[in-house]
Amino acid sequence: MLREAASHYLWLLDRGYPPNATIKIVGDRHRLTQRQRLAVGRCSCSRQKQVGRAGNRLDLEGAHGQFLSLDGYNVLTTVEAALGGAVVLVARDDCYRDMASMHGTYRKVAETVPALMSIGQKLQQARIDHVRWYLDSPVSNSGRLAAVIRELAQQQGWAWEVELVLDPDRVLAKADTPVATADSEILDVCGCWVNLARAVVEQHMPQAWVVDFVSALPT
Repeated sequence: MLREAASHYLWLLDRGYPPNATIKIVGDRHRLTQRQRLAVGRCSCSRQKQVGRAGNRLDLEGAHGQFLSLDGYNVLTTVEAALGGAVVLVARDDCYRDMASMHGTYRKVAETVPALMSIGQKLQQARIDHVRWYLDSPVSNSGRLAAVIRELAQQQGWAWEVELVLDPDRVLAKADTPVATADSEILDVCGCWVNLARAVVEQHMPQAWVVDFVSALPT
């Protein structure tokens, strides 16, 4: 059902229909729940955007020796979701996306430190040594998470920096370094990006609950 709904949604997106109005039309047609509509929307984009994002994508190993700007909550929550057994969606642009919503508050969970360790190990394997994490300062507990990241990096000898900024999306959109994110708005305007969350999940969480009802659809 989700595959059929997604195929209709993508068909309309490819012809210039607006996403918000279109997901309502498709959701009503297929009687999707709110969560199902969210899933279809998060893993979908127009063919034009898919091609544009693919053209700016950099293999993780290709970022070796470069400074990496990391979209903190975007990457971390996806890896946490995979570790915790929550659903992870395969998107049309090949990104992995979770279903979590921040709502202005972040809570450290049992998966937080293991997720950070997995991210660090993958970056180390790709020989990406210098990383700057960007966290949303308006999100509650960002300061505590920053302290956890800094402490772990010091213990492991990783050259990580953490910055709390009002709007990470704006900073990352203008970054002159590769960006690690799956945020659609950033992907459409940044110079180049790496698919870090997917790389981490594929290597470290082979049993993750990964749901794909988009990538196999006809283009």
